[in-house]
Formats: sequence, C-alpha cells, structure tokens
Amino acid sequence: MSGGPAHGTWEPRPAARWEDAFLCGNGRHGALVLGDPDDDRTVVTHHTLVRPNDDAGGRHRLPPLLADALPGVQDRLLAGDLTAAEDFTDGRPLQWVRPFHPAFQIRLRHREGADDLAGYRRQADFATGEATARHDGRTSRVFVSRADDVIVQHVTGRDLTLRLSLDHRLPNAPERLRVGHGAVLTPEGALLSLRARYPGSDLAYTGVTVAAVTGGRTELAPPGVRITGARSVLLLTRVLRHTGEADVVAEGRALRDLLTTDGPAYDTLLARHVALHRTAYERVTLDLDADPAERALPGSSLLARPRSTALLERLFAAGRHHLLSAGGMFPPRLTGLWTGDWDTAWSGGFTLDANLNLQTASAAAAALPEVTEALAALVQRQLPHWRDNARAVFGARGVVTPAHTDGESGHSYHFSREYPLHLWTAGADWLLKPLVDHDETHGARDPRTAAALAEVADFYEDFLTRTGPDGRLVVVPSYSPENRPANAGWGALNAAMDLSAARHALHTAAAYHPHRADRLRALADRLPPHRVNADGALAEWAWPGLEDTYDHRHLSHLYGVWPLDEITPYDTPELAEAARRALELRGPENDSAHGHLHHALIAARLRDGKRVADALGRVLDGDFFHDSLMSAHYPRRNVYNADAAHTLPAVLIEALVQSTPDRLVLLPAPLPALPSGRLTGVRTRFGAALDLTWTPDGGTAVLRPDRTARITLWTSAGAEPLHLAAGAERVVPLPATTR
Repeated sequence: MSGGPAHGTWEPRPAARWEDAFLCGNGRHGALVLGDPDDDRTVVTHHTLVRPNDDAGGRHRLPPLLADALPGVQDRLLAGDLTAAEDFTDGRPLQWVRPFHPAFQIRLRHREGADDLAGYRRQADFATGEATARHDGRTSRVFVSRADDVIVQHVTGRDLTLRLSLDHRLPNAPERLRVGHGAVLTPEGALLSLRARYPGSDLAYTGVTVAAVTGGRTELAPPGVRITGARSVLLLTRVLRHTGEADVVAEGRALRDLLTTDGPAYDTLLARHVALHRTAYERVTLDLDADPAERALPGSSLLARPRSTALLERLFAAGRHHLLSAGGMFPPRLTGLWTGDWDTAWSGGFTLDANLNLQTASAAAAALPEVTEALAALVQRQLPHWRDNARAVFGARGVVTPAHTDGESGHSYHFSREYPLHLWTAGADWLLKPLVDHDETHGARDPRTAAALAEVADFYEDFLTRTGPDGRLVVVPSYSPENRPANAGWGALNAAMDLSAARHALHTAAAYHPHRADRLRALADRLPPHRVNADGALAEWAWPGLEDTYDHRHLSHLYGVWPLDEITPYDTPELAEAARRALELRGPENDSAHGHLHHALIAARLRDGKRVADALGRVLDGDFFHDSLMSAHYPRRNVYNADAAHTLPAVLIEALVQSTPDRLVLLPAPLPALPSGRLTGVRTRFGAALDLTWTPDGGTAVLRPDRTARITLWTSAGAEPLHLAAGAERVVPLPATTR
C-alpha cells in the first residue's frame, strides 16, 4: 500500500456491528461481510427487497386527485393567501414508501467461544470488489459477481469443520415472517434454500445456496448442513423476489452450472467478475501524495486522524467502489445496496430531492456510466407513474417525479402538510441532468433521455399558464425542498429551484427537439429572473414579500449554481455573488451529511476553496464514517446512510476540475490541505479525458479529446481560448499556486 494510494482497506479485528462490515455488490445483489473467524456471517441483500404493506387496498399508494382544485388554489396564492396550498390535499396521512430490508445471513459456524485473534486480518480490495478474512490458517473470500450475478464465498483451511445455514434472524425481522428452510445433499455437497413470505401478502423471496465441498464429509443438520474435515467450501448464492413458489431445483441447477469450468471455479468466477469491476473502478484515480506510513494504516486508525490526506485518498477510493457496487438494476438507495436491519431509516428508499442526486453527482465526470445507466433504468421504469402524477395533481400532460420512491412505484404519495412533496415540480429536471451530462460527455444523445425531456417540456407547457402583475409566468404552487418561507405556508410561489429547473428543462428539451425549440425557448424566456433579497442573498423564493428561512439542511435555491450552470462566476458574476452570500447565510440545521457536502459542491462552483474545505471538514471531524468506510447520516455514526460516502468523490473532483460543453476550469477551488496530487481519467462534458497534476509550483493537465472542440480554459491566471482536435493529446501547463 505504501507505493501509492490504498485501493482497499483493512482491519485487525472482525466487524462487531453490521455497519462495520465490508461491502460487496454488483448493483443487484449485495453482501455485508463481517469476517468473524468463528461465526462467519455474510448478510445478503438485493435491490428488489422492499416489504409490502397494506393500506386500505392501496388507496394511499396513488397520487392524490387534486387537478380540479388546482385553479382555485392558484387564485388564492396569487391573491395573497400565502397559506392556500396547505389544504391542497386529499386528507390522507403521511405514507412512507415500502421499506428496503435484508434477506438473510449466510452463516458458517466453526467453533464457539474462541477469542484469540492473533494474526487476524480482514481486508477489502476495491479494485476487485473482494472482501477477505484470514485467521489461524483459514481464509474466507467473498465477492458479488457482475458477470454471473451471484454471491461467491470461498473458505479454505486445514480440516474445516463447520455448520452451514441460511439464517433470517436479523434485527427487527417481522415476527410474522413465514420462513421455510430446505437442505438436500448433492454430489458436490449440498443445496440450501430459505423462503420467506411477508405477513399478509402473496409476495415472498427465496434464497438459494449451492455448497461445493472439497474433501471431508457433508451431512444434513437442519436447518442446514454439517461439514467435517473439508479442505474448502465454495458457496454460490442468489436471491429472487416472487409470488407463488420459486423453483428451487431449477435455481440450484443454474448455480451448479457455474461450477463447470476448466480450472478452479472460484478463480474462474472471480476473473470474469474482475474483468468488469476493475475496468470500471480504475478509470479514475486520485493520488494526494499522502504519507506512506498513514496509507498503510487500518481504516479505523485513519478515521481517528480526520485531517489525514491518506484518509481522503481512501474515502475517495471507497466511495468510488461503493457507488459502483451499488449501481446496477437501480442506482444507490439511501443505504446504497446494503442494510443489516429490517428497520431501515426513511425506508431505505430513493430520496429524489437531494440524496440520490448527490450520490450520483460524480457519475459522468468520474467515468462511471454503469451508475448513469442504473439511473436511466429507474427513470424509464417509472415514467408511466410520473405521467399519473402530472395528470392527478396538476391536470397536465407530461411527467412529475415523486420525492420518494421504493423503486417499484413512482407515484407521488409520500407527502403531508409539513412536507407537501406532491407540489414539487423540479424533480424530473434534476434526475435527468446526469443523463444529459452523460450525453455531453460521450457526444451522443440517448433517445431515452430525449423522450423523457420531451415529456418534461409537455408538463411545463400545460402547467406554466398563470402570470403575475409584471406579466411574467408564475410557478404556482411552488415548493422548495424541504423548506418554507419564514412568513408563509409550505406551498408558495416561484421557488428559485422551480424557476431554474423549468428554464433548464425547457432549454434542454429545445436542444434535443429542434422542431419545438422556438416555442419552448419562448416559454422559458417568460419566466421571471431570480430575486436578490435585502441581505444581498439569492432569495429562495423570487416572489416579492416571501422571507427566507436560512437555517436548513437543504440548499434547493442554489440549484442554478450546482448542478446547473445557470449561475456562474464567469457568465453571471452578480448572481454568483448573491449565491455566495446565500451560502454564507445558510445554517447547517441538523448536521446532515448530505447538507454539508451539498454545501461543498455549491462552494466549489463558486470557486470558494476555503468554504469547500470547511464543509468537508465538518464531515471528516464529525465521525460520519464506519470502519467499513460507508457513512452515516448524522455525526457520531448515527444512522447508516450512503450520502457522504458516495458524494465525497464528487466534491473532490469539483474542487479540482469543472467542465461544461464549452468551458474547462482547472483547480477552481483548491483545498489548502492538498497542495499537490494527481487526478487521472476524469471525463469532461466537451468529450475529453483529463489527467491533472498540481503542485505549489504549477502543474499540467493532459487532455485526450475524442472529438474536436473549441472551449475556454480557466485557470488561476485567467481565461484563454483552447482548441482541441479529436485524437490529438494536448498538454496544458498550470501556473504556480498563490497562497
């Protein structure tokens, strides 16, 4: 590890809590590997595992039918009744999305009561996605295959004697969960199954494990098997969610087919997986010239040195590995792809008004199209429900996203008086922004993104019909997640985020659909400008008279700064200064990790490296990271949550490199504690890969464009034009850093 940044982490003891378990995943299946040498537990998860629950036949799982009442609410708000939107509801209680939960744990019990951990080591290799534990001549290795969609565990040692079972007994599992176990002996060892049927539902999930045992003896020991005197045990596990009964025999046969290889099955399966995982993981790397001695420390020791450069290197690497591992059939949930507890905070769903958006922020620049594709897949699956939301709530064509989803339903049903999330109309633009960034990065427009943008434009054409005294369009009702004006109700008028999103969506749709361009741009041009309040800050609501509430974790009103390019120090310096003032006035409220890192991303766009460092420091000093290097939502490792882990790489990239289709900014927000380093493989939105090296004495940027472009290059020395030719490498010198 001392020769460069550690692309992995390690610990000298097993995980005492599931939150500290090392994480593996392929975007479908997940594994939390605790590494106990005597009670070897691997918690199995799957993106589809959300618990059904009934509520009057699903009545509250549909969007509220409010369209007929919309004109009256708009009239009242425009007439000055600033609480009018508070009764724009069908009276239902707050309904959370269906909660994400673990499946079971694969349990290998070797012996009871052993406490000698001399020589013990567990480690996670981010480049291969493999978690390994070694102790007393025994090795356990686990990965989740991207190639074969299977959880693979290989245990080797002398005279292995153990009991193998699939154990559903995880914290807060429902008492009425109906569980059935199966175990049969097979020529290679055994076939185990666990079926769990949810209370009051015809839905179930089934886990199937094939055990291939080398040497020794295997015998039934319900609910699993007992293995004695073996040299190795290879376990292949899959989970499926279903109605009716799963065909365990067929699933077992499919797993046994994976054992048929020309060489050792584990090595063959690992090689197929690594070919995909390593390729993605290694596209982008960060080297901060950290102390080699610190690079060699266990993760827990680094976390005790929160301002260590080696810690930032490792968190960047871990965040990249975890984000890749969580993205596949879905993008990452609030907990990524992992949980060891059935009682998952905020249902472990996808929160679309900041959290998922922050977690996927690095996907385009950090060369992870796997994550972008996972987001695109979620959008495509949910478009029919988004159309229902637009019709039911607003009486409009097109699409409106919910603020929360479990991955199954895209209906807008999570809302209340204090959180009128059904009024929020900016979500589709935010979710599509990374897909547009991907198209710009790769120089081709995805027809799925084009079609979705057309539907967003349809919505705005139908919804943006009301005007204010100045003749400008008004977004009414309008909601700024998850804040409210100091002197009005939660649903208001002209939230800055709604204005920015509508403008951006209409202009972007116009670029993708030239035949509609004039009409859509004309509509966008009728929207009002942002407002600067009496404090000199960009107002969260552009409607005159609405007062700001400054102490809040969300920074929705600065959406035009990040992720959009509507407000920049280069094109709109006066608005950028107002945005900087708004950021300065914003309080941290409840110290949520996502609030701090959202603050850092906006500060980076405003070229404020000190503020980026301060926001990042609040997370590093606040004990937000578990030994697994997965993060928490609150300080002191309170509430397992992937926001900080997955967003931190984006913060570091934004501080070092920013791009638009016609601009490149190098070291826009340099961090004082990082005077030198190398960032390699970053992708730009004008179609070039970039390697950046910086020191206090200067540096270089090496650009490898795949298409010809004319851009403006910004450095600390100012702006200059730069012409790039497809296929021709370009080396750009950087001036010395002034401090």
